[in-house]
Amino acid sequence: MNTNEGLDLVIVGGGIGGVICLKYAKDAGLNALLLERGESIGGLWRDLPSWQDIQFRKEDWTLGNLPLAGEDQPNILGNIEAWVERFELAPHIRLNAAVTSARPCENGWNITTDTATHEAKWLIAATGGHNRPMVPPVERIDASIAEYHSSALRDPEALRDKRVTVVGGGASAYDLLDLCFAHGARSVAWIYRSTKWMRPTRRIKHLGIDMRVLAKYQMLGLPASMVHRMTNKDLRARYAKAGINEILPEVDFDIRRDQLIPGRPRMITNFPHIERHRGEVRSLHGKTIGLSNGEQLETDLLLWGTGYGVDFGFLGLEALNKAKNLNEIGSRCYSGFLSSDAPNLFLLAPGVLDTNTSTPWAYAHVAKSIMSHIGGRPVFVKPPCEAFTNHFDLVKLLAPQDRRNYPFGIWYLKYLWLATCHPWKRPMPIP
Repeated sequence: MNTNEGLDLVIVGGGIGGVICLKYAKDAGLNALLLERGESIGGLWRDLPSWQDIQFRKEDWTLGNLPLAGEDQPNILGNIEAWVERFELAPHIRLNAAVTSARPCENGWNITTDTATHEAKWLIAATGGHNRPMVPPVERIDASIAEYHSSALRDPEALRDKRVTVVGGGASAYDLLDLCFAHGARSVAWIYRSTKWMRPTRRIKHLGIDMRVLAKYQMLGLPASMVHRMTNKDLRARYAKAGINEILPEVDFDIRRDQLIPGRPRMITNFPHIERHRGEVRSLHGKTIGLSNGEQLETDLLLWGTGYGVDFGFLGLEALNKAKNLNEIGSRCYSGFLSSDAPNLFLLAPGVLDTNTSTPWAYAHVAKSIMSHIGGRPVFVKPPCEAFTNHFDLVKLLAPQDRRNYPFGIWYLKYLWLATCHPWKRPMPIP
């Protein structure tokens, strides 16, 4: 066991969030180390199938002039690797370093991997919030149905000429339904308990949501109640025009708790051809799916679009282990990111993932303010709350406490200009 002491900061996780935090730690002159369990950088984007993509335009994902040619997995992974190369982060990264435990100690944190221990004053858990694919436990009796979670479907051509059943009512399920029609499934059935809001459109998926419009509303100070009214009116009109009122969510869209998902064009165009079932999968027997409502479906291929869970087990914090989702974890963090369950611990994902924002943009702003907080200027002090902090509202949260990065008055003019005047076809600058 090698022992590494005297570190200011250890970052656990080498996805886009961890890499961005390392960049800002280096800028702040901190003695920082990033630990990544895999053989290379990339986190979830390293492991996803090549067809997986982001929810919005590439210009809203990337920052500055870091290269990004498209919205799919290979290009997103290349963008994460570009951060490492551009800012010379590799010397501060340890690969094949899975963290088995991290515990508070007298000098901060003691972090253990299979081959080394590290001691640091501060710890950032950047392991993401989508690190455990969720497949509900069901009874399987001589089942001969091929099954894939959305993260494990490597070749969508496996859908061709098959009877396919998709399970789930959110973004992953919408992606899988779209794939079924793109790759020639013979028939498509859909099982869901409830559905999440999307913005129906027949445009390319990545153009379905415009983050710049939300930023403009926020910086012009539109009341949340007005945004809610406009958004719900628009969404209900779109559902009616697309002919998909049957899958309207049961409650109004609320930007403080809901993520707005772009619609999938092929799913919407082919909606009348989807065999829909409201319920849960209870059993698999041969080629038959048994549902909670007593129905049975014959299928060749079962696709689980049931999303992901979050695993912070290496921290050994009971409250985090009991949390059901990112929102519950985020509601235990000061200003959305500083854990209330352990000292000197930042949880990166809960305040960003599943909200309405560009993750690299949000991670960059949070990382910059984390380094201010570590440097002795308390930034993350607001009591935990359950509401999302979306997009430019994140800057409004950080700026009043982080005057080093957001000079009084000047920061507002800068971000007002970015929200209202920054060219649509250009990425936002690196903060």
